Amino acid sequence: MADTRQYRVLVVDDSLFMRRELKIILEKYGFALAGEANNGLEAIKAYKTSRPDVVLLDIVMPIMDGISTLRTIRELDPTACVIMVSSMSMQQKVVEAARAGAKQFVVKPFKEEQVVARIKQVLGLPA
Repeated sequence: MADTRQYRVLVVDDSLFMRRELKIILEKYGFALAGEANNGLEAIKAYKTSRPDVVLLDIVMPIMDGISTLRTIRELDPTACVIMVSSMSMQQKVVEAARAGAKQFVVKPFKEEQVVARIKQVLGLPA
């Protein structure tokens, strides 16, 4: 298994339960938590201060949705690695997220191996 300790992940989801689940997965596979946020505005603030290697970003959130958040993060940092995580499996949202710069997409409910595989893929790590 590749050493993942140096990689920092920002978790953004309005569901406390989902943030906890993702943090458990990250910890289990040795990733560092760069921070967490429950809406897009908090995510942008957290991104600016923590400069994570990867962002796990929900699409449907209050205040500022994930697609708008993704666009803003990519304006701040065109090299940002953002993985969209959402229960919305509609093709339109996937296409919209890809056009906005999402590197990958994970559909809820997910298996932990799917999340880890997507993170490793965007980081260029062996599976």
